[in-house]
Amino acid sequence: MNLLGATLFEPPVVRWFCPSCPQTAVTREVSPHTRYHACRSGGSLAGLTVPMLRVGTDAKVIAREREDYVGREEVQTNAHGRPIMSTIIERADGSNDCVAYAPCAVVKAEE
Repeated sequence: MNLLGATLFEPPVVRWFCPSCPQTAVTREVSPHTRYHACRSGGSLAGLTVPMLRVGTDAKVIAREREDYVGREEVQTNAHGRPIMSTIIERADGSNDCVAYAPCAVVKAEE
């Protein structure tokens, strides 16, 4: 499209899917981005906000449970109540990405 001498480009269409549930999405953004969703799978990703994968990506999303003691921290849990510290995207070519769920400390203020 040409408008007053400027050329406008259509943003690229990116199609996303979740390998663990039937959720799909389409985005139209120029800048690099990743689509997230609340996974509805019945497995370890249930209820977590996890990244979706571009259609055609050969990968899987894995939830890693916390291996340390959970005291009074507020941690991310899945729908089964298990504390999750991260999700990892493992691609078939050996590369991976990680989303970390940092715990929150609880502090009480005294008057």
